[in-house]
Amino acid sequence: FAAGAAKQLEYQQLEDDKLSQKSSSSKLSRSPLKIVKKPKSMQCKVILLDGSEYTCDVEKRSRGQVLFDKVCEHLNLLEKDYFGLTYRDAENQKNWLDPAKEIKKQIRSGAWHFSFNVKFYPPDPAQLSEDITRYYLCLQLRDDIVSGRLPCSFVTLALLGSYTVQSELGDYDPDECGNDYISEFRFAPNHTKELEDKVIELHKSHRGMTPAEAEMHFLENAKKLSMYGVDLHHAKDSEGVEIMLGVCASGLLIYRDRLRINRFAWPKVLKISYKRNNFYIKIRPGEFEQFESTIGFKLPNHRAAKRLWKVCVEHHTFFRLLLPEAPPKKFLTLGSKFRYSGRTQAQTRRASALIDRPAPYFERSSSKRYTMSRSLDGGRHYSLTLKGREKAKIMSLCKLLNSHSTCFPLVQSSTVKTESLSFGSVSPGGVKLEISTKEVPVVHTETKTITYESSQVDAGADLEPGVLMSAQTITSETTSTTTTTHITKTVKGGISETRIEKRIVITGDADIDHDQALAQAIKEAKEQHPDMSVTKVVVHKETEITPEDGED
Repeated sequence: FAAGAAKQLEYQQLEDDKLSQKSSSSKLSRSPLKIVKKPKSMQCKVILLDGSEYTCDVEKRSRGQVLFDKVCEHLNLLEKDYFGLTYRDAENQKNWLDPAKEIKKQIRSGAWHFSFNVKFYPPDPAQLSEDITRYYLCLQLRDDIVSGRLPCSFVTLALLGSYTVQSELGDYDPDECGNDYISEFRFAPNHTKELEDKVIELHKSHRGMTPAEAEMHFLENAKKLSMYGVDLHHAKDSEGVEIMLGVCASGLLIYRDRLRINRFAWPKVLKISYKRNNFYIKIRPGEFEQFESTIGFKLPNHRAAKRLWKVCVEHHTFFRLLLPEAPPKKFLTLGSKFRYSGRTQAQTRRASALIDRPAPYFERSSSKRYTMSRSLDGGRHYSLTLKGREKAKIMSLCKLLNSHSTCFPLVQSSTVKTESLSFGSVSPGGVKLEISTKEVPVVHTETKTITYESSQVDAGADLEPGVLMSAQTITSETTSTTTTTHITKTVKGGISETRIEKRIVITGDADIDHDQALAQAIKEAKEQHPDMSVTKVVVHKETEITPEDGED
């Protein structure tokens, strides 16, 4: 009996141990103290503007801004607000990576592959602070031209191509340049031998031009193209006709059969919205109109309509507002909560003016392929002062094309007026979202350029014709005007020629008497240089007419 009791006790002990083990394991599984797993990292591949690839790892929960900052740091780029990252969705449509959202919520499946591109094309590239920023803008524009997104005439293609060759290869040297020295370049969608010959002809005339200067001339010509910085979207009008909607810095453009048929400047647009696959713009009434009008367009699907709406919101905020709108509160929010979260152009210009670092060194993309590449000056801001060169011949392209200005405006001051535009979307249930209209300051400028020159015979001049003797830039500021004077002295055929270009930016809160200001500027110019004559006066006015004045 004792032995049987011992066995029964032993069996009971084993059962108790099993129950205890099950209980403890059950408690462990129910315990809130779980093992914390490290966030998984994802490999990102980014195609850069020069065609090279940049690979990095980011945490899976990272927002888009983390990856974008890594890319800009790799590129040594400070003026980064003009750029962005794009990715392709399941329908192979290009989307901009939202820096404020997690990457994994934007790319639902597939590899994390991106492209680094220009998102906001600056209307005046000369106002960019660093050469490296202008270089990346040039790379984007070259890709736009070759892909056909930026149409150009034959003459413009040749001119832009010649500046590209000068930037990457330096001066034309007959001893080093063979007949096919530019054969690896592509300047157009349909590359021809005739185009190559014209590029070579123009390239020979750029002797003495640094890479930074060549890129500046490239941008000064490219910015004048009608499709510069236009983001196109397929759509149909109210009659079902195929059109293209273009979004750019100035507003919304309508194209049919590659011809622009309408334009809605941002000041004329009161509201933009979308519902399902429809996109709507509400237009301010004209001078002889009493009521607002709403124009609708049909896009391929709901995602395309929302994509166009977001691009419009971003472009209007970046180019027209001084500060981005505050994000909407999460409580009882209807429709899309999207807002542009980056800096505006006004903010990035102020930040660029505070950049205090030596101009970064960088290599142009072709400099790695061509040994004849010269003067990779990625370190110098654009200037007429040609440091480090004993001689620099001034070659004119006036016989071939219109002359190019060598005087570029400063960051312009502003007078303040107001405009308003509201963004809205409609939820699937049909509830309309209204966002209160907000008045915002707008930048306006008055710019006057006066050019006058003097030629006098210098009997002692024994230098080569066309040699730049000196070039200087003088800048003075007052409370109402900013004057920049460029003085260039050259010797051509024994004749010493002095050319002075003055750029006067007049600003103020009150209305400016343009005629009086112009007359005063000419008078002061003649008094300062009585032995010289005024040869050209250019008046450039940037302003915005308020609605009550009959806005156009």
